[in-house]
Amino acid sequence: TSSHTRVGILNNPSSKIKEDNTAIARGILAAFLTQNNSNLKSFLSKLSKEETAKSLAAGTKIVKFLIPGMDGDTFEKKYNTLELDLIKTHQMFCQEVLKLLPGQMAVISNGR
Repeated sequence: TSSHTRVGILNNPSSKIKEDNTAIARGILAAFLTQNNSNLKSFLSKLSKEETAKSLAAGTKIVKFLIPGMDGDTFEKKYNTLELDLIKTHQMFCQEVLKLLPGQMAVISNGR
C-alpha cells in the first residue's frame, strides 16, 4: 500500500493444493504478513522470476531467496506455519464469488 496504490493477492490454483506446489503462494502471503513495503516489493520481484520458481520446484528452500533487510526469522516462522486452508479459501472465493475458472487470472480494481 502507498498513498496512491494498494496491491493484494488472491490465489486461484488450477491443481490440488499441497505443500510442495504452493511454495511461491505461501512465500507471497508470508511476505505480505511480515515485511515492510520496500522489502516486500523487492522480494516479490525476486519470487516472480521463472528461475526462482524452477529452483523452488527442484527443492531449494525459500529462505535462500530472502533479500537483505528482510526479517528472515519472522518470515520463516510465518511461512512454515501458514495453513493450506488459507489458499483453499482464496481458491473458493475466486471460483464461487468471482466466478473464475481454476487457474484463471484476473485484475480487480476498486478505486477510491
